[in-house]
Amino acid sequence: FSCREQPIFSTRAHVFQIDPATKRNWIPASKHALTVSYFYDATRNVYRIISVGGTKAIINSTITPNMTFTKTSQKFGQWADSRANTVYGLGFASEQHLSQFAEKFQEVKEAARLAREKSQDKTELTNPALNITSHQVLPSPIISSNGPGEDKLFRSQSADVEITTEKERLKKMLSEGSVSEVQWEAEFFSLQDNNNKLVAALHEANANVDQWKKQLAAYQEETETLRQRVS
Repeated sequence: FSCREQPIFSTRAHVFQIDPATKRNWIPASKHALTVSYFYDATRNVYRIISVGGTKAIINSTITPNMTFTKTSQKFGQWADSRANTVYGLGFASEQHLSQFAEKFQEVKEAARLAREKSQDKTELTNPALNITSHQVLPSPIISSNGPGEDKLFRSQSADVEITTEKERLKKMLSEGSVSEVQWEAEFFSLQDNNNKLVAALHEANANVDQWKKQLAAYQEETETLRQRVS
């Protein structure tokens, strides 16, 4: 990413990508949690999610208004990126971290929608060529300008069909079992953290049992003493 982009939100998460071969299983992007950040490009007026592992960009996803971030468990969420032809998954340390990331996703998504509408309005006002009749348009697939509306650069029929096909393919990919796989992966990720909590709870319970035994013995001794006094 370039120096013209500024981070607006950062968090730590385990990054996964959907297996391109099976479209069902998750592939870990690294052995450890990575910094995942939202960036704003003021020059192009676009928002991106970026995560760098070593010298390689693990995530480079431009946020568009039609994207959706889905929580699949208390600590795991995902979103599909048709441009990158993949699905990203993030495993967080806590439910709070997941909620913060999801809320920021909605904010950035709305900002991207407003930026697109503003760019389209500006393009229509400054480019009278867009208002000429259809028989005057040259047979070129590129009729828009650069900017956040870049997914509308190609308006030819073949490009529209390709975009529609890609969306349908992603929907089919998710509906054919990847959602259940995500849930299993996410539950496994969560259980690793929960295991430590259960062990700690077990130790605490054992300590409580010992304390109750001591209290019971003390009560029994006190009862015996009172019984002797009565007799």
